[in-house]
Amino acid sequence: MATELVECRYYDVADGFLHCRLCPFQCKIRPGKVGVCQVRKNVDGVLGSLNYAEVTSVAMDPIEKKPLYHFYPGSQILSLGTFGCNLGCVYCQNWQISQQRPGTRRLEPADAVRLAQERAQQGNNIGIAYTYNEPIIWYEYVYDTARLARDVGLKNVLVTNGIIEEEPLRGLLPYVDAMNVDIKSMDEEFYHRLCKGMGWPARRTVEIASEQCHVEITVLIIPGENDSEENLTALFDWAASVDQQMPVHLSRYRPAHQFDAPPTPPETLRKAWELAHQRLEFVYVGNIVIDGTTDTQCPRCQATVVSRSGFSGRIEQLTEDGRCGNCGAELNVIR
Repeated sequence: MATELVECRYYDVADGFLHCRLCPFQCKIRPGKVGVCQVRKNVDGVLGSLNYAEVTSVAMDPIEKKPLYHFYPGSQILSLGTFGCNLGCVYCQNWQISQQRPGTRRLEPADAVRLAQERAQQGNNIGIAYTYNEPIIWYEYVYDTARLARDVGLKNVLVTNGIIEEEPLRGLLPYVDAMNVDIKSMDEEFYHRLCKGMGWPARRTVEIASEQCHVEITVLIIPGENDSEENLTALFDWAASVDQQMPVHLSRYRPAHQFDAPPTPPETLRKAWELAHQRLEFVYVGNIVIDGTTDTQCPRCQATVVSRSGFSGRIEQLTEDGRCGNCGAELNVIR
């Protein structure tokens, strides 16, 4: 049986088209057509969400896999994804759901929250992560589900490219507890050429969200594209200007989708980690094991407060209010 089309938020009706105002692409969508995200469609003069409650992936994940290292370390979170994206990254590792229309199952907001509650009763689930593809273009579902989750004491996490307009971002943030935002480069040409989009909105999202919820950022380092010392220095300087204690994850690139450059060399990641550490207190390396780059250490006394093996986090010396258990330093950790 066909499901009722859910009307999107943030659009205007204009002569012959609908003007979507969710993200900076500001799509003008003709009847029967969709925006760049492929999921917001003009249906008889109404902008409808094609992916509302349509789920491609449901899994319990370690919070460290998002990656979030300073938000309830060692916990698990119910992770949901759909399909579609408002970027078109040629190296996307989840291109089967971001760039194509895969099979889905229906999971209404109330059902998602009930599932998260069941998992919480069974173990260590702290809430719901909206992840795998781009949750911004799932806006209506995320908004409805996050509100219900908040009402029953569950946490809400976004793993996002950050490409969203300020008004809808501010409308969603009251229900978001943590975000990991991809910052792909400081170079707009990189975004245009490899991601078919723009980068400045992601930085604005980080700046706005950091005032209201916990934020960490991820940088996928691609050899010959965004790994220059000039680009990385600019990125780390910007991140430090937002918050020197904001955790930054440097992720190893591997060939995927339409991009076949060789994987990021370990020495490139080590050098980037050292460069970042000159400016930021908490820097981590992912998608590869490099000694000394995954544990959380106190910048004041160098005590290991959270140790990690793979995606498993273990609290070592961390107080209930997120301070170093050895010297009492503030560490920007929520638990």
